[in-house]
Amino acid sequence: MNQNLTAFWTHTKGSMRDLAPIVIVIAFFELVVLQQVPDNLFGILMGVVLVVFGLTFFIYGLELALFPIGDALAVSLARKGSVPLLLTFAFLLGFGTTIAEPALTAIANEASEIAAGAGAIPNTEEALSNYVLGLRITVALSVGTALVLGVLRIIFGWSLPLMIISGYALVVVMTAVAPANIIGVAYDSGGVTTSTVTVPLVTALGVGLASSLRDRNPMTDGFGLIAFASLTPMIFVMAYGGIIQWL
Repeated sequence: MNQNLTAFWTHTKGSMRDLAPIVIVIAFFELVVLQQVPDNLFGILMGVVLVVFGLTFFIYGLELALFPIGDALAVSLARKGSVPLLLTFAFLLGFGTTIAEPALTAIANEASEIAAGAGAIPNTEEALSNYVLGLRITVALSVGTALVLGVLRIIFGWSLPLMIISGYALVVVMTAVAPANIIGVAYDSGGVTTSTVTVPLVTALGVGLASSLRDRNPMTDGFGLIAFASLTPMIFVMAYGGIIQWL
C-alpha cells in the first residue's frame, strides 16, 4: 500500500512539473502583460488541480494496466506462432482504440457541421450523423490497417523509412486530386488518432512483439507503429472524401 502511495505521489509531482510551464506562461500574460485578474479565478484554480490529478491518474493507470496488458498480449500471441491471429488482434486493437478516441469524435462532429454549412452534405440530423459515423469508421479502419502493416514490418524486418516515405508520397499525390474540403480534415485525422487511448496500447503492442521475436530489437523495431497510425488516416479520409463527393 505504501509503495502504491509513493508511486502515486511521484506521478503527482511529475504532473505538476509538466504543467508548471503552461501555468507560468498563462499567469505571466494575465498578470504582467495584460495586468488583469482572469474571471472566475477560483474555477480556474480548481480546474488546474483537477487537471493535475486527472493526468496523474491517467499516467498511473497506464503503467498499472494498459502497458502490461498490451505487452503481455503481444508476447503471448507471438509465442503462439499464429500470424493471422496476431494480425487480427492488431487490426481489432487499432479499430477499437480509434473508435474510442474522444479527439476523433470531436473533430468528426466539427467537420460534419462545417461540411453541412458549406453545402457538401445536407444540413439534416441524419446526414450529419452519417457523416460523423462514416468519418470515424474510416479513420478506425485506417488505424487497424496501419497496425497490420506495422506488425508485418516487425515480423519480416521491412524498412520503416522506406514504408513511411512511400506512404507520404502517396499522401502528396492524393492531396493533388482529393476534394479541397476534405484535405484539412484528412490531415488533422492523422493527428487525433495518436492520442490518449491509442498511443499506450499501440506502443505496448510494438515493443512487446519486438521483444518476443528473435533477431528483433525493441528500440529499432518496436517503435514506428504510431507513425503508421498517423499516416494511414490521411490516405483513407481523402479517399473517403472523394467517394462522398462522387456519390
